[in-house]
Amino acid sequence: MLSIFKSIPTHMDYKGQKLAEQIFQGIILISAVIGFVYGLIIEQFGWTVYIVLAGFAVSCVLTLPPWPMYRKNPLSWQPVIPESSGEPSQKPQESLKKKKHK
Repeated sequence: MLSIFKSIPTHMDYKGQKLAEQIFQGIILISAVIGFVYGLIIEQFGWTVYIVLAGFAVSCVLTLPPWPMYRKNPLSWQPVIPESSGEPSQKPQESLKKKKHK
């Protein structure tokens, strides 16, 4: 059963994160303006809050899951450089510490 959860993609690339943030802010802004105008017309502040909360819920559904539209630009990682098998790798700082000055 856990393998089903492991097969679900959970990553989002950087451009997808930017797009999700823009969509989230746009929906919140539009719902706030619509809610304010509607609440002002009918003179009920409660409807303003309901409309903003509905906009928040819609924006969460559209931006929180890693939809495929947020994964169109994956990062290309550099290949791993294999270490030489004969010599243990040393950091440059370690080689400097071994030198003794007289």
